[in-house]
Amino acid sequence: MRRLRCIFWLGLKEMMSLRRDWVMMALLVWSFTLSPVMEATGVATSVNNASIAFADEDNSPLSRALAAAFFPPEFQPVVQIQPGSGATQMDAGRYLFVIAVPPGFEKDVRATRAPEIQVMIDATAMEQAGIGASYITDILGTEIRRFAIGANLLDPPEVDIILHSAFNPNRDTVRFAGIVALIGQIMWLTTILTGAAMIREREHGTIEHLLAMPLAPFDIAAAKIWANAVVILVAAGLSLTFVLQGFLGISIAGSKALFLLGTALFLFTSTALGIFLATLARSMAQFALLVMLIVLPMLMLSGGETPVESQPAWLQAGTLMLPSRHYMSASQAIVFKGAGIEIVWPEFLWMFLLGAALLTTSLVLFRRSVAQES
Repeated sequence: MRRLRCIFWLGLKEMMSLRRDWVMMALLVWSFTLSPVMEATGVATSVNNASIAFADEDNSPLSRALAAAFFPPEFQPVVQIQPGSGATQMDAGRYLFVIAVPPGFEKDVRATRAPEIQVMIDATAMEQAGIGASYITDILGTEIRRFAIGANLLDPPEVDIILHSAFNPNRDTVRFAGIVALIGQIMWLTTILTGAAMIREREHGTIEHLLAMPLAPFDIAAAKIWANAVVILVAAGLSLTFVLQGFLGISIAGSKALFLLGTALFLFTSTALGIFLATLARSMAQFALLVMLIVLPMLMLSGGETPVESQPAWLQAGTLMLPSRHYMSASQAIVFKGAGIEIVWPEFLWMFLLGAALLTTSLVLFRRSVAQES
């Protein structure tokens, strides 16, 4: 009981130190408020509110049907412009896409002469231009095919393929990117806070004062783990409720309590990783380099940026040793698919075991470094 009280009061001392560190507090607030919003809304992987114009020289039922096939939220309402003015309008920055339908287009389609449609794209907006070109090609091809089948120019397909997107029917990138951004901030901040606290104790000479007290290395590590984990867990819970759900309108299919439980397990692993890196580094600069070399690849291979299944087979086996992969998998299952504990318990077990292994290794290295310094 006395040992637990020491760990508790040592953890409170850690929180008081963090409260006086205005730079770290500012980083904490930024990471769980503006940063997830900017990451979720700043990078578009789909066409959204793109400006589009039609130069219709055919003025036929088919050309009018093509213009009517573009509508919000992917595209702005279609604007009809004078034929031949498309290049000038794009130079003025008024439209991202301009579609020019030549005269006699429907007549040529009926005569099966394969006429051409000109699509002009402002490629300075690279993301929207590249994705929008595929959108426009599919939409025009679908409408022309539908017209040709109605005019008995083509036989209807034997199989009509209807696509349904599971778990994210509208393919909302904000919902997916927001959760991934929150998970990334949790891992970055937890590792940085815990490791920086350990490095700061060493650089300020207070680690010797702690070791002079009746404290074991485990007590010091445990205090830093629970204090930093509680701070990040509270910040993540507030960010999830007020930023992601409240401001961005992201819905959670599963249990928020189960998601926070998985977050707590992941925080245990991340804090242990921070202590491990802090025992390897001899200065804050070395610690920062280790964080970049280890935490960044862990995030990239977690399955948030690219699916784990698309990675090489040998790399997929290696990612089983990354706690970020198991946390990302469990979080996506809970948030997007509504999974329960009976689905995600293996991921929770993996995170606990990896955290225990990291903590054990960190304590061994910490005792060794203390023995060398003394």
